[in-house]
Amino acid sequence: MARTLVHTEPADVTLQQALEALSDPVRRSILREVSGEPDFTRACGTFDLPVSKATASHHFSVLRAAGLLEQLDRGPRRYNRLRRKEFDARFPGLLDLVLAED
Repeated sequence: MARTLVHTEPADVTLQQALEALSDPVRRSILREVSGEPDFTRACGTFDLPVSKATASHHFSVLRAAGLLEQLDRGPRRYNRLRRKEFDARFPGLLDLVLAED
């Protein structure tokens, strides 16, 4: 049985939750990478992350819970979309800072 993904609306996210999600460098790198891709074309398994698969899964879950990512399952793969427009409406300029970081 497939799991149902829970997506938090950015409008329901507190500033504290957003900052906690953005505090980790691995999560910020995920956001930077997915921001350069068309919606739902980048699968979770295609990111070259310096963490285990279980830890990577946790990072994607945190980003989804903070309203930053929307995910879609297609067969065995899970694809990502940065919820930039929605997140920017809630926290103007915050993603710009994160995505501009080197």
